[in-house]
Amino acid sequence: MQVAIVTGASSGIGFDCATTLARQGMAVLGTGRDTARLAELEKAVADPDRIATLAVDLTADDAPRLITETALQRFGRIDFLVNNAGVGSPKPLHETDDESLDYFLGLMLRAPFRLAREVIGHMQPGSAIINITSTFAVVGGLRGGAYSAAKGGLTSLTSHIACQYGPQGIRCNAVAPGVTLTPMVAGRLTDERFRKINTEMTPYPRLGRTEDIAATVAFLCSDGGSFINGQTIVVDGGWSSTKYLSDFALNSEWVARESSS
Repeated sequence: MQVAIVTGASSGIGFDCATTLARQGMAVLGTGRDTARLAELEKAVADPDRIATLAVDLTADDAPRLITETALQRFGRIDFLVNNAGVGSPKPLHETDDESLDYFLGLMLRAPFRLAREVIGHMQPGSAIINITSTFAVVGGLRGGAYSAAKGGLTSLTSHIACQYGPQGIRCNAVAPGVTLTPMVAGRLTDERFRKINTEMTPYPRLGRTEDIAATVAFLCSDGGSFINGQTIVVDGGWSSTKYLSDFALNSEWVARESSS
């Protein structure tokens, strides 16, 4: 039985990745900070032989060792690592203080780097690492700031791992979600400007769902994805790759941009 580690598995994309991989027949170690939510993950999988959880702060010095040891002690092997844990609501460069910068980079770049470094020595040919990045790593993204920097670094790390460890039969790819309906995003959708930028510029007639991302991750862990390496698969309904504007946007009254001088 193959074994996957999924970080940030207590809610949103991580929760659906963990449950989808379990339905695909894998054993899953899901990590997060909220023990109550992790208990919900165990309940959703409903098979104690194929689910384990660990409440851990990914940024802690001993987190990679604890996660790796837990997976090996419980299941005896590690085939897949899904680096998913993240945080939203970033600020633009000029509004980002050092504390916020360190937090974003620590959680979404340093932590997955250190966990991949710990795990990869236990992986056999046919294993893979999937890093959850963002469309903000593909295009700059308004207000991206430290979030864009962290996700962009994770994209580059993906390419390095694919090149360095591909000869050992270990693949690495990134999945870059667009705006996806998660608890982290729900609050931002109340912002009319944010909502318009995403709904009126996405050619497919809905926003992303967590199951869209989970299905892509599951494919990359399957035999069908076994020759995909070093790629970023963008799951955003065409938002980042087109110049689409909805009929509503095209027919709305335009307001002159204020001069910056």
